[in-house]
Amino acid sequence: MPRYEFRCRTCDDTFVVSRPMAESGAPAECPAGHDDTVKLLSAVAVGGTSAAPAPSGGGGCCGGGRCG
Repeated sequence: MPRYEFRCRTCDDTFVVSRPMAESGAPAECPAGHDDTVKLLSAVAVGGTSAAPAPSGGGGCCGGGRCG
């Protein structure tokens, strides 16, 4: 089950709630009973061993240095 991190705007506590993805946008009450909370954006780490190779050929922002 996914875990969502919230922060209470009243007491500034950060807490985690486990709930189905279908309920990800539902409000959450902090452990102290306050209901003025906001869901935090969490970074997700995905494991794995393969990665795409870095592009080569020099250049900069627009692919191969063909900026005009």
